[in-house]
Amino acid sequence: MSVIMDGMEHHPVSTTVLWDIDGTLVRNAASPGNLYHLALERALGRDLPQLVGHQHGRTDAGIIVEHVRAHRLDDGLVPTVSGHLRDLSEERHRSGDRRSPAPGARALVRHFAELGWRNGLLTGNSAYRARVKLLGAGFDVDDFDWEHSYFGDTEVERAGVTAVAAAALSGTRAVIVGDTPRDGEAADAVGIPFVAVATGAYDVAALGATSAVAVARDCVEDARLIEEAIAGLPPLA
Repeated sequence: MSVIMDGMEHHPVSTTVLWDIDGTLVRNAASPGNLYHLALERALGRDLPQLVGHQHGRTDAGIIVEHVRAHRLDDGLVPTVSGHLRDLSEERHRSGDRRSPAPGARALVRHFAELGWRNGLLTGNSAYRARVKLLGAGFDVDDFDWEHSYFGDTEVERAGVTAVAAAALSGTRAVIVGDTPRDGEAADAVGIPFVAVATGAYDVAALGATSAVAVARDCVEDARLIEEAIAGLPPLA
């Protein structure tokens, strides 16, 4: 049997929407990547030249490793830098530094919950940094299922995060919603469908070159497109 909601047909299979955060749920920072460099400087106790530019769609662990290696330092420093990254995120949050929600994202998260869909996260951030960013952008963190969310603070490659999600969600409907080709590549690596939103660093044309089952301008103009694309997906193998 199928269920009709808002004139659309939704089959009663468990559905998990795995949201990226930066560029997808919240606007990108004005100076992305700066915090990783500051965390490395704090770990060493001295100023350093910034040798690594930010690459959208990378995991926290991957970006930290790249910074450490660019300065020819030992990978054993990575956990210390990660701890300072958490501390810096907390300090900025307490100082009032806030991110803006992407257009329509908060409303679409709530709408999906009303449909009975699970809103999870699949992000390069740690769970802690994810909460800080979402709270700062005005999201209710209880709108997300944290037990079915997947984080990149220990995975150097994003495909490592999607592999954990695919194993956990096998046999159910799942989709990754993200704003970068890297999101799509990591989804492809494990067979999770990808829906792209052009609210980050990449436009519709660039995202159209990915394997995305749908490419949305944002979660306002193309909210129905996103919903229909997800509703039509089969369960994961």
